[in-house]
Amino acid sequence: MTTPQPHTGAPRRRPSSLQAVLLVVQREFMTRVRKKSFIILTILTPFLMAALVFVPFWLATIEDDDIKTVAVHDSTGRYAPLFKDDATWRFVPTHNPDDPAYYTDTTHVEAVVSIRADLAADPKAVTIYSHKEVSAGLLSYVENVLNDKVRRDKLAATGIEGIDQILADVQQDISVQTVKRDAEGTESSSSTAIAIAAGFLLTFFIYMFVMSYGAMVMQSVIEEKTSRIVEVMVSSIKPFQLMMGKIVGISLVGFVQLTIWGVMLAAILGIAAWMFGPDTTAAATQVSAMGGMPAVPAASAAPTEAQQMLTAVLNLPYAELGILFVLYFVGGYLLYAAFLAGVGASVNEQEDASQFMMPVVLCMVFGMYAAMGSAENTNGPLAFWTSMFPLTSPMVMMIRVPFGVPLWQEVLSVALLYATALLCVWGGARIYRVGILMYGKKPTMKEIIKWMRYK
Repeated sequence: MTTPQPHTGAPRRRPSSLQAVLLVVQREFMTRVRKKSFIILTILTPFLMAALVFVPFWLATIEDDDIKTVAVHDSTGRYAPLFKDDATWRFVPTHNPDDPAYYTDTTHVEAVVSIRADLAADPKAVTIYSHKEVSAGLLSYVENVLNDKVRRDKLAATGIEGIDQILADVQQDISVQTVKRDAEGTESSSSTAIAIAAGFLLTFFIYMFVMSYGAMVMQSVIEEKTSRIVEVMVSSIKPFQLMMGKIVGISLVGFVQLTIWGVMLAAILGIAAWMFGPDTTAAATQVSAMGGMPAVPAASAAPTEAQQMLTAVLNLPYAELGILFVLYFVGGYLLYAAFLAGVGASVNEQEDASQFMMPVVLCMVFGMYAAMGSAENTNGPLAFWTSMFPLTSPMVMMIRVPFGVPLWQEVLSVALLYATALLCVWGGARIYRVGILMYGKKPTMKEIIKWMRYK
């Protein structure tokens, strides 16, 4: 009879700390990028964003081919000749503004303008009648024509020769052009509105991703805790490794999505610049010193407003914006995700997390309001201090960067952010290691603080 021999093979080795973290990273990453919702959202979002920018410009260039008829009744005979036909409106005189045929659904008359007296003496002696709501374009045109006539009549009544032209010259608006210029004299087009819009766009991205992906970390922790899967996982991996694997894995999902969006938006913007912009072939040979994007062509034949805006977009400091966006995205995500991971480990149900989520939401919302308040004065006290405060700096600093921020302020802000983020990771890990195996009782803040002190 053969006696069974004991197994003499080498015992199964537990994975190293790095291997354990990488395994969790791989699991979290692959689980999310394979979802159909992630793929569809990642592909469609750049097109939706581009549509929000370019479709209104495109629609504004489309003119209505249908010429609408407007009847004009002028008791004074002084105003009717002022209304000129154009590609949208055709004005015809009428002696009976009360004709019922004008106010049926089958009428070809869009509206009836009735002027009953001298408008210089009685400004309310004009009415537009219609069987439906009056078009905003028609109302604006009629008001502009009549206001201009009344103004000229009142000026003529003063008896001062040439006063009409004098006031026209005095009231002429000045459009100030903004140009960025370096010490060597190189000039590039700029736009304050474009700079603010770019800052707000990056601020919104950080707000949206930090909130959504941070909440994703918390949701994943709560699901694994309530399903008791975590009890099996912590038998082969340390709680800190599990937490960091989740944070890093979900952050990689965000980076992949942002990278795809950036490439697609750059391609869409390049196509738009080629189709609607100025001579981008010549501009592509010139590289601006700050952003590495095409500079404004030296000679251009009166570019349109849309072309000037597109050139200002191309002249933003993309290199600086891109580097700081990545730094603030990572730092802000680490800060809030570590806190939310600790929150997820502390509670037993999704509903219980609401009280702990409130401080995060308040900080993020305050950061958004501070960014909006700093847009018009990017070097003011509000902009400076909130861009240094780690809980709001990822959002506020993005508003300031397009307008130029001293390097020492950027370095100090990033250093404070990452120091705070590391502190949150340390605190979140100490809460996570205890709370992940706690069940049944909703913890208080006092108990959570005790968890952080455990050795």
